[in-house]
Amino acid sequence: MWEFKDGAHYAIRGLSLLTKPGLRRFVIMPLLINIAVFGSALWWLFSRLGPRVSAWSEAAVSWLPDWLGWVSTMLSGLMWIVFGLGALVVVFYLFSAVANLLAAPFNGLLAEKVEAQLTGTAPDSSVSIWKEIAVAPAQELGKLFYFLVWAIPLAVLFLIPGINLAAPIVWGVFSAWMLALQYLDYPLGNHAIRFKAQRAMMRQRRGLGLGFGSVVMVLTTVPILNFLAMPAAVVGATVLWVEKLKSEAD
Repeated sequence: MWEFKDGAHYAIRGLSLLTKPGLRRFVIMPLLINIAVFGSALWWLFSRLGPRVSAWSEAAVSWLPDWLGWVSTMLSGLMWIVFGLGALVVVFYLFSAVANLLAAPFNGLLAEKVEAQLTGTAPDSSVSIWKEIAVAPAQELGKLFYFLVWAIPLAVLFLIPGINLAAPIVWGVFSAWMLALQYLDYPLGNHAIRFKAQRAMMRQRRGLGLGFGSVVMVLTTVPILNFLAMPAAVVGATVLWVEKLKSEAD
């Protein structure tokens, strides 16, 4: 539990360090990418499906008499609320992966800059920065594959009577674990520690990873803050690496 608390602290600390001089330009680019991806996704959903929702809502209340107009207005508004919430859920789960994929090279640079500020020395992985930028998308796809390997069988738990009562808790723990691996990959990757070795390292510090990932997961669900969750998680993961994990890796 102490490690869980420490991990949560690093995620919050990452959010507080976003405005630190020298980091802002590395935060702005991923932030703009996030806004562009989420905004484009929402625009596409509402422009394509919005007219259909209007038609469905009109058909649903067409049988009501005129004197119950207030009911039809309420039902129409309710359908739009349900559609809006559903669209946000789809965008969150589907397009956050795309945003991470596009922002991966910038997140690596942000992690490098944070480590240089904390230690006075930039990470030296013996791999050129341009090669790191080139392989970053492949690393992201590798993490996505690892996620799917576990996510598909875990999703089946929701369909099994009795067990499905515990499925949301299991899924929440898994999501926190994946978020920890997702963002720790940036500072560890700067030292040429690849994803398989990262998983082996974090299995020895599960409490630390779950505490960190749990807070990041909460940040991603809070409107407005969810746009800052990605750079905050990168900064927090880098501080965690420098203060907790680097000596063990060495």
